[in-house]
Amino acid sequence: MVFKRLLGALGVGAPKVDTILTPGPVYPGGTLTGEVHMLGGSASFDIQGVSLEFAGRVEVETEDYEGHRLVGFHKVQVGGAFRIAEEERRSIPFQIPVPWETPVTEMYGRQLGIGLGVRTELAVAGAIDAGDMDPVSVLPLPSQEGVLDALGRMGFIFKSADLEAGRIRGTNQQLPFYQEIEMAPAPQYHGVMNELEITFLASPAGLEVILEADKRGGLFRSGGDVIHRYTVPHEAPGQRDWVAEVDGWIRSMVERRGGFF
Repeated sequence: MVFKRLLGALGVGAPKVDTILTPGPVYPGGTLTGEVHMLGGSASFDIQGVSLEFAGRVEVETEDYEGHRLVGFHKVQVGGAFRIAEEERRSIPFQIPVPWETPVTEMYGRQLGIGLGVRTELAVAGAIDAGDMDPVSVLPLPSQEGVLDALGRMGFIFKSADLEAGRIRGTNQQLPFYQEIEMAPAPQYHGVMNELEITFLASPAGLEVILEADKRGGLFRSGGDVIHRYTVPHEAPGQRDWVAEVDGWIRSMVERRGGFF
């Protein structure tokens, strides 16, 4: 077990922490389990609370800044107040909910390069100290997998994925950022779009799918972005003809201009 020093707000000789997550991926709306192991420092410390916070590496664009920042989006207290003695060892098991809108970090058996994990925080005498981020692997829900699998079978090819700060107008988005999955167009759509961007906004009630196509311009048509939103239930890929449904969405997008409907 490798205990990690926190970031320094608690001073020299502070307790060390090692958060161990249960092996394996999680799903949006599921549960993340594990244990927080603590090793007391060179003196006793009164701990006011132990919390875990999900965080993601988000692309941020403002008037004076453009780059990536680590953005926390769901904090849960997993331990209350206690005193940890000098060099005492203590473990806190936890089960915390995974937010429904948590970004997917893996699809088609490949990592998407999304920086996502949980940070452990200790509160001591009004100071809060956070440790390093422990990576969390998040797989798509069956409904998300159905959409992605359909796009793959239609010939769309994964390009990249990132997290972008902001909110999508007209949706029920809860987090301060959203995930965009970019795909190169299928051969049958090469002449009408440059790329397709997919955003999933899951909730207990179902899945919002936001599709944005960067349309190519032509002699009789102007280019620009076309955005459509669709809502589907949480159904497994085998319970729905996802290819026919998603293909209908794409055909509608390339035939029409406009926003949400």
